[in-house]
Amino acid sequence: MAASYHLFFIIYLSGFAAFPIFSFVYANANTTQHSWTPINHHLYHSGEGLIEKIKSLVHRHPDKLTVETIQAGTKDYKADITVVTYSQNWEQSDDKSKLRILLSFGQHTRELISSELALQILSALGEEQFPPEMDPASLHDTLENVVIKIVPIENLNGRKIVDAGELCERRNGRGVDLNRNWAVDWGKKEKDYDPAEEYPGTAPFSEPETQIMQELAVSFNPHIWVNVHSGTDGLFMPYDHKKSTPDGLPSQRMRELLDELNVLYCSKRCLVGSGGTAVGYLAHGTATDYMYDVVRVPMAFTFEIYGDDKASGADCFKMFNPIDQTTFKRVMDQWCASFFTLFKLGPVCLM
Repeated sequence: MAASYHLFFIIYLSGFAAFPIFSFVYANANTTQHSWTPINHHLYHSGEGLIEKIKSLVHRHPDKLTVETIQAGTKDYKADITVVTYSQNWEQSDDKSKLRILLSFGQHTRELISSELALQILSALGEEQFPPEMDPASLHDTLENVVIKIVPIENLNGRKIVDAGELCERRNGRGVDLNRNWAVDWGKKEKDYDPAEEYPGTAPFSEPETQIMQELAVSFNPHIWVNVHSGTDGLFMPYDHKKSTPDGLPSQRMRELLDELNVLYCSKRCLVGSGGTAVGYLAHGTATDYMYDVVRVPMAFTFEIYGDDKASGADCFKMFNPIDQTTFKRVMDQWCASFFTLFKLGPVCLM
C-alpha cells in the first residue's frame, strides 16, 4: 500500500500556557513512525540522582545550607518534597527583617531543565560554581540579608515516570496537574481542556504535593515567589486565570522588574506580562495566582526558561529541554545570573 502522511494538531502545555504544534507523522499500512529525542544523560540527572547530588552539596556547606524532606499523603499515595534553605547566618535565619524568597522547580516533570537550574543556583549559593562575570564578593553582599528556600523537584513522583521513559508526562504520580490544583479559580475548564495534560484533581489541594507547598508558603511567608518552568521564554506575573494584571503600585513594580530582566538576560525576546495575556491562554488553579491572591506574596512570578518551538509535538524532551551542551550551558548561565539579579533587585523593588 502506498505511504500516506497525516497532519495532527497537538497542544502541549508549559507551566500554564498551551502551545499549538503541527506534527507530521509518516504512516504506512502497518506502522506509524515517531521521531523523538531521548534524555541526554550526559547533561541531565535522574530525579533521584539530582536530589542526592543536592544533598551532598548541602552537606559540604552546613554554614550556609540546610536540607529537609517534607512528607504528606495517605496510605494510597504519598509524596516527598526536598527543601533546601540558604542563609548566611543561621542565628538570624528566622529574622523577619530579612528578604524571604521561595523558588519551586520541577512542578511539571518533563521540564527537566528546570530542576537542573535549581542545582546550578544552589552550586552558586554554595560558592562552588558561579555564572560568568559574577563577582563572589558582590554575591556575598547581595545575600547577606536574604533567606532563600528552594524546592528542586516539586513533583518527584511524576519525575520518576519521566525517568522511566514517559517523556511527555507532566502530571504527578496519579495523573493530576499540580499547577491546576490550587484554590484560585480551581476547576474551571477552557474549551480546549485536555485531562491528559491539565486534570486539576478532585478538589483544590487534593494532592499531597500541593498541600506541602501551600503549608510551606504560608509558614515561610515569602516576599518573592518564582515557579520555574520551560516550554517558551517568558517572564510572567499574575494573573494566569484572567487577561489582566493586578492594580496598583505592587503590580507596576513587578512589571518593571520583569522588563529589566528581559533586557538584561533575554535580549527583549521573552514574553512579559500576565500569564493570561502574554500567551493568550487562561490557566485556572495555578500556584502563582494563589501565592499572590491568598498568601499575599508581594512579588509572584512564573519564569519559563527554554522552549524549542520547532520541535515535533511528539518530541517532548526536545520541546522542553536543550539537547546539546552549548545550549544547555547558555540556558544555565543566563537564567542563573537572572536569579541573582532578582535577589539583588528584589529588596529595592519592595521598598
